[in-house]
Parts: sequence; structure tokens; C-alpha cells
Amino acid sequence: MGPDSIDAGLGRMERGAANAGFIATPTKRPHPPRRRAILAAHPEAGDLIGHDQRTAAITLAVVAGQTSIAALLGYLGPAYWWVALAAAICIGAFANHAMFVVIHDATHNCIFKSNVLNKWAAILADLPNTCPTAMGFRCYHMKHHSHLGDYNYDADLPSHWEARLFGGSAFGKAAWMFLFPVFQLTRLGRLKGSVPMWSRWTFVNGGCVFLYDLAVLACFGPNALVYLFASFWFSVGGLHPLGARWLQEHFTSDPAQETFDYYGPLNLVALNIGYHNEHHDFPDVPWSRLPLLKQMAPEFYAGLETHKSWSGLLLKFIFDPQFTLYTRVDRSTAAPVIRPR
Repeated sequence: MGPDSIDAGLGRMERGAANAGFIATPTKRPHPPRRRAILAAHPEAGDLIGHDQRTAAITLAVVAGQTSIAALLGYLGPAYWWVALAAAICIGAFANHAMFVVIHDATHNCIFKSNVLNKWAAILADLPNTCPTAMGFRCYHMKHHSHLGDYNYDADLPSHWEARLFGGSAFGKAAWMFLFPVFQLTRLGRLKGSVPMWSRWTFVNGGCVFLYDLAVLACFGPNALVYLFASFWFSVGGLHPLGARWLQEHFTSDPAQETFDYYGPLNLVALNIGYHNEHHDFPDVPWSRLPLLKQMAPEFYAGLETHKSWSGLLLKFIFDPQFTLYTRVDRSTAAPVIRPR
């Protein structure tokens, strides 16, 4: 075997390591051109862009409600930890998930005109999570939009080690879904480019959340904190049906469509996060107006495939061997690797 053959073989190995099972595509993100087409066909869609300050009122009500439930469970005492866990699965997870959507809208500055007020709204929504997430999310989420499906910049794609370790069996995929909050955090170190993860707002966010935690613990006892932490955990993972939202958004076996919607009833408590194509097309439209966008431009969304059930999607992901952590589009693998000579 000559040097050229060896070199070509190594090149193929490098390409295989880079692709590692993701679906490579040379196509650009579908959302910017669809946005332009919608605005050309329906200029009135531009009127939906803006802010919805009612989200701040919803946030205040939910945080107060979560704190009140935590206080009630705290007074029951540590022996009733199982009640706190059940309440978190049935009630708290939905409340905290809604607060994640608020953090999401605040990241896109869709609540107030002021960046500072949007940051404070996100921090308020972050309090019941017991772990500071809002400012970290604000740092890297915009890359998800500008570099959708690019492994080097989009933290929404699973890391290769996640897919290899957990993506090949039903047990592994179930474990991955249960531990999803941890995996999201581990992806940040792989991102390229200028993604600043630390600023004074990061420390403000952390200080506010930890002070809230201490106040809850001091005033209501450990069972209250158990409820809030479990609400956080099940709102994004823990094998809760809400965790299937992460599967719904961009998992696909067909690169012709890489973003999917869910129009089911859980949008009522999940603040329309299921309208994900609409959101990527118009990230500057508040959550409350996304259904109006679909109504204004039905011809752009009627032909797209959707998911009917988060629970059904979760079960399919776990038990369908064709559904793995690599069932995603990755633009960073589309270009071949050229080895230097």
C-alpha cells in the first residue's frame, strides 16, 4: 500500500470520526429564507414582532405559586419527601418548565424593550430552579439560532461521547433522558468561537438563586427545597414527558426537515414552546403570538410534519432502535476533511 493510499485511508477515518453518525447536510438553515418568504407574502406578520410584558406578570405568579407549594410541603416535614416528589412530577415540573420558556423569551428580549429588564425577568423565572441557569442559557442560546445544527457551535446537539455511550440501547437512552440536565451543561466546553460564559450577570444570577434557596431552606425546611429541585429536574429531564420537548424540536432522520412542531394541549402550560418552526422563523415574536403567526401564514406550515404527543415521542425514542442520539442534522460535517501533506 503506497503513501497516497494510506493517506486516503486516514482521511476516510478522520471523516468517519467527524461524522460519527450524525446526518451531514450541505444545505443552509431553512428558517431565514422562510422568514423572508413569509414577510413577502404576509407583511402583517411583521406586526407580531415585539414584546409582551404580560409574561412578567405570569412569571411573578408562577414563582409565587411555586414558593407557596414549597412552603406547604416544607411544613409537612422531611418524612413526606415522597409527597414532594409526587407534587413535583404532577405540578412543579410544569410550572418550572413554563419558567424555562420565560427565560427563553427573555433571552430573545421578547418581554421588555430593555436588555436589563429582560435579564431581571429571566433571573426571577430562574429562582424556583434552585440552580442558576438563566444567564448561562442567554450566553449560548443565540448560537443555536445562528449556527443551527453545527456541532462546533450549537450546544443543542449531543456530544459525540454522549451518543456513543448512551445512544445505542433503550436503557442507555432512558438514562440519557433522565440525566438530561447534566448533559446540557457538559456541552458548553466544546463550543468554538466567542461564547462568553461568565459575566457580572452570571454572578448576579447565581447570587439571587442561591439566596432564594437559603431563604426557602431557612423558612420552610429541606422538604421545600426537595420539591423545588425535583420540579427543576423533571421539567427538563427525569423521564418526564416534558423532556420529550428536546426530542421534538430538532431530532430528525430526514435532513429535508430538521425542526418540528408540537401543537398539542400541553402548549397551554408550556407557553407555546411547541411552535418551534414558528419560533425559529421569527425568534423576535413573543411566545403568546406564535399561534397567530401560524394562522397568518398557514401555507408555510401546513405541509410540515409535526409530533402529536410528547409522551408517545418519548417512548418511541427509548424503544425504537432506529432512533438514536445521532438522529440529528450536523452541518459541520458536510465539508470533507482535507489532510495537510
